[in-house]
Amino acid sequence: MRKITAGLFVALDGVVEDPQDWHFPYFDDAMGAAVDAQLGAADTLLLGRRTYDSFAGAWPEREQAGGPDAVFAKKLGDARKIVVTRQDLDFTWRNSEVIDGDLIEAATALKNEPGGDIGISGSVSVVRQLLAVGLLDELHLLVHPIAVGKGERLFEDGAQTIPLRLLSSQTFETGVLHLVYTRDEAAPAGGYEDAKAHLSQSVR
Repeated sequence: MRKITAGLFVALDGVVEDPQDWHFPYFDDAMGAAVDAQLGAADTLLLGRRTYDSFAGAWPEREQAGGPDAVFAKKLGDARKIVVTRQDLDFTWRNSEVIDGDLIEAATALKNEPGGDIGISGSVSVVRQLLAVGLLDELHLLVHPIAVGKGERLFEDGAQTIPLRLLSSQTFETGVLHLVYTRDEAAPAGGYEDAKAHLSQSVR
């Protein structure tokens, strides 16, 4: 079965909106490698409408320009791109199509198709929906050491509780944390009575 992975730039206060306004000072070789391993390695991209519009407005020109980011731009261009939207779109970026039917049903079908990883970048609404139903295999968070103070956050107030299990962590020289999570179907339970046994018993 294919794996669905999602990558998000996140501020320390949970903001994921408009990362282009605050994350570029922290982008280094380590972050570039992390993005390439998660998104560049996928042969199918599942993108929300706003993320797709942003990508389609930038990456084809970058590929054509032949700059340092042209190789990554070509990877995105060559990948199959599936856009989550209820609108009919007139695509100009190659290998692009609109999702067929319900997101959850379509994502389930995609996972069962032959092929490599299915990558998501941004597309917060898509990430939330797939995570909630257990279809997201890996959530890659690139947590930046900055509090933005305003904007949409990854997890909304009032959303359901979703236990997560840490698969890996890495600290970049910029202070960015690369945290990879998956849903934890065997999350621990307990209350203060259980926790207090782990408090230090030393008296100073």
